[in-house]
Amino acid sequence: MSKGKYYITTAIAYTSGKPHIGNSYEIVLADSIARFKRKDGYDVFFQTGTDEHGQKIELKAEEAGITPKEFVDRVQGTIKKLWDLMDTSYDNFVRTTDVPHEKQVQKIFKRLYEQGDIYKGAYEGLYCTPCESFWTESQLKDGKCPDCGREVKPAKEEAYFFKMSKYANWLMNYYKEHPDFIEPQSRMNEMINNFLKPGLEDLAVTRTSFTWGVKVPSDPKHVVYVWIDALSNYITALGYGSDDDSLFKKYWPADVHMVGKEIVRFHTIYWPIMLHALGLPLPKHIIGHGWLTMRDGKMSKSKGNVIYPETLVDRYGLDATRYYLLRAMPFGNDGVFSPEDFVDKVNYDLANDLGNLLNRTVAMINKYQNGKLLGTNDANTDFDADLEQTASDVIAEYKELMDKTRFAEALATVWKLVSRANKYID
Repeated sequence: MSKGKYYITTAIAYTSGKPHIGNSYEIVLADSIARFKRKDGYDVFFQTGTDEHGQKIELKAEEAGITPKEFVDRVQGTIKKLWDLMDTSYDNFVRTTDVPHEKQVQKIFKRLYEQGDIYKGAYEGLYCTPCESFWTESQLKDGKCPDCGREVKPAKEEAYFFKMSKYANWLMNYYKEHPDFIEPQSRMNEMINNFLKPGLEDLAVTRTSFTWGVKVPSDPKHVVYVWIDALSNYITALGYGSDDDSLFKKYWPADVHMVGKEIVRFHTIYWPIMLHALGLPLPKHIIGHGWLTMRDGKMSKSKGNVIYPETLVDRYGLDATRYYLLRAMPFGNDGVFSPEDFVDKVNYDLANDLGNLLNRTVAMINKYQNGKLLGTNDANTDFDADLEQTASDVIAEYKELMDKTRFAEALATVWKLVSRANKYID
């Protein structure tokens, strides 16, 4: 009997290039929750996908000498192939170039405009092309983009704006009433202190400097910007606003949005306000995970310090790669990838501890039980009772930690049982 619905999503991957091991971390996290919840009796819907519009795509397609659609088709295929290589059990893979999605984005924009939440104006500020973001002087870090550290340039552009400021007090109160809405707590503190308390500015939600995007039907020189286009995938892919909204009625609101810490602001400020303006319930939890970095900082193609997951899978196997990703990162914080740490965890945890336990157990079953598990338990020593109690405690603790999405701690708990079982055999 089902315990009810459980809807989990990842952020949709941007189709500007091939994902590295750091990008793969999120999909493995979400997949582990989806698998755990299915085992625990929930009706799970696990969604991922690709974000395929924007100026960066338009420029990269031009450099490659192909159309933006050809470019995103190629990269989307690479991303989907990689998520399949990582054996992720997603139920739906959405693309923002899907026609049903684009139609619903236009409907959402129209509704927000007609009810007065969107108005036309002009934006002037400092623009970062790679991040496709405008910044004020005070938001810059050392005169550069606070998100990616690259150069910004002055830019002015006609745009439609969303009245974020209108909902700032409502959102602050929502945070207070739902203290576990954003996890870890440090991310919520960041949203309050860095964005809400200084005063929430209205948000530009269209662009005119490029054409690769969902057009505003009433003003086609404008394309709907990423905030409405990409974020709304979580509801449009369920059929929100369409003739068949059965999935939306069944699974919304989401139980978990799993996102990287660099896009927590978009998911915990812009997205909740959009949903509230549409009269829709908010997701229950938004988890902003940390980054898997290298010793010399964030993985970057320009630094030449990128590790691709297929390299690790080819050399060490899928299970070892997935295990490392779940084990290496403390909840909410960054983790540092090194080849030495990866090999150590594979050798010590999987080969020595778990592998040794498996080999010894199978050898004894073959030696003493003629290779058969008899299904009886006549042993009643203190050692047996202690092992049974350890197993019972570990299962309960593991479930509690997985419900809290504390992956590394949950795996550490499992190893208590592995260690105790090895000791039992000794």
